[in-house]
This record gives sequence, structure tokens and C-alpha cells, in this order.
Amino acid sequence: MDDKFLVGVILGMVGGAVLATNSAKARQAVKKGQDQVLEKAESLKKKSSDKD
Repeated sequence: MDDKFLVGVILGMVGGAVLATNSAKARQAVKKGQDQVLEKAESLKKKSSDKD
């Protein structure tokens, strides 16, 4: 791959991470997503334990 492309991708990822860290909406969205994943995992765990 082209070195300039890789540098651009890395800078874009770092820039996006910085913006997301400083954004209250982004942090709230990440937290909400984490909560949803945990709830889904717990419900799947409960369903599998109910079958046993």
C-alpha cells in the first residue's frame, strides 16, 4: 500500500478518536451501545441457563 494512504488512515483514526473523546454525544452513544450489548448478553445467558 501507499505510505501516504496509511498515514492518512492513521491520522484519520486518531483525529476521530480525539473528536469522539471530546464529544458528550459520542460518549453517550458509546455508553448506550455498551449497555445494550451487556443487556443482550445477559438475556442470552439467561436463555441458555433456562434450557439446562
